[in-house]
Amino acid sequence: MALLSSNSSHGSDHASDPQAGSLLHRSWRRGIPSRLGAGWLVGGGRTLAALSLPALLLGGCAGRLTLPGPVSKAERTRISDAPPALALKPPSNQIVAAVDKVGPAVVRIDTVKRMVNPLGGVLGGGPAIQQQQGQGSGFITRSDGVVLTNAHVVEGASDVHVTLPNGRSFTGKVLGADPLTDVAVVKLVATKLPVAPLGDSAKVRPGEWAIAIGNPLGLDNTVTAGIISAIQRTNALGEGQRVPYLQTDAAVNPGNSGGPLLNDQGQVIGINTAIRQAPGAGLSFAIPINTAQQIAAQILDRGFASHPYIGVRLQALTPQLAREINGATNECRLPEVNGVVVVDVVSGSPAARGGLKPCDLIERVDATEVTNPSEVQLAVDRGRVGQPLSVQVRRGDQRLNLTFSPAELPHSS
Repeated sequence: MALLSSNSSHGSDHASDPQAGSLLHRSWRRGIPSRLGAGWLVGGGRTLAALSLPALLLGGCAGRLTLPGPVSKAERTRISDAPPALALKPPSNQIVAAVDKVGPAVVRIDTVKRMVNPLGGVLGGGPAIQQQQGQGSGFITRSDGVVLTNAHVVEGASDVHVTLPNGRSFTGKVLGADPLTDVAVVKLVATKLPVAPLGDSAKVRPGEWAIAIGNPLGLDNTVTAGIISAIQRTNALGEGQRVPYLQTDAAVNPGNSGGPLLNDQGQVIGINTAIRQAPGAGLSFAIPINTAQQIAAQILDRGFASHPYIGVRLQALTPQLAREINGATNECRLPEVNGVVVVDVVSGSPAARGGLKPCDLIERVDATEVTNPSEVQLAVDRGRVGQPLSVQVRRGDQRLNLTFSPAELPHSS
């Protein structure tokens, strides 16, 4: 038990019993309970057995015992003359304030996907056209009805219905979806809608508040909170990802997909997109809002997102893997370091035209140092189609600076 005070001046009580005083002193210094006579000591406290009767009655003062005289009823009732305490203001709850700010702009998205049943009408195989219903979340970013959500929420949907928290419902049109980043844009025919303010995901740091709003499992307007567990999770859903995900421990469930992840200022910092189950807990991932804005802007401009493409297959390199490769073949002589090595170059690709070869160790893309395939992918994505991209590689004992222009990654129509 911790001491509430560091005051240890008990000399007057110890003087009558030197042995007791010594035991009290040793017990106090050890910080453990000791027993003296019939009383217990905790952290150096005094017991009845260690005190004389006068000390109990008078606190050690000499002289006659003087009893108090009669007191009035008012004096007996009043036990304090302290001034009345000022009323305390209720503490502000940042989560409540953030939800109040953004909540009206968070929507439920109901979808219907119509599929042809090859056994329809044959031997009781069901109807020729089957319908599959789905549900997700989204949020309004423009008052004229622009809604951001996940691509997988609206993928293949024949009908899209969007419902606001106040009950208003609209038919939505999917303007475009990007499966590589899982961002989609839905347009509503409406005006003067509530909007969710967007933050800057580049400023997000681990340990900050993370607030998720959505419609998990059909339960509308559900709020959960946690913290940002990590940023720049490029390997969250496998290698070679084009999204540096935000990781959070805020509870996210099916139906939350496409909903906003907020900071404590009530700004959207991400779009909830995926979960990974773990024993005793779950991990949630969100697309940074800066990435989502870039993709959404391209979709609004031309109906699809552009992704630079250089045409290489990459492998993460470790010292052990380098030793194994060097021992198995003379065609590749790799340094025994952690890095990213070129495994294959697509014939006729921008990388092939620029002189990149298998066994090249990529060290930098433009001014960015890279150590794994995902970092190379993200660095290439920051470039632009048709614009020169510089790549520094290590080939044997040489360091080479190569330049080539990424092409447009083919996209599905």
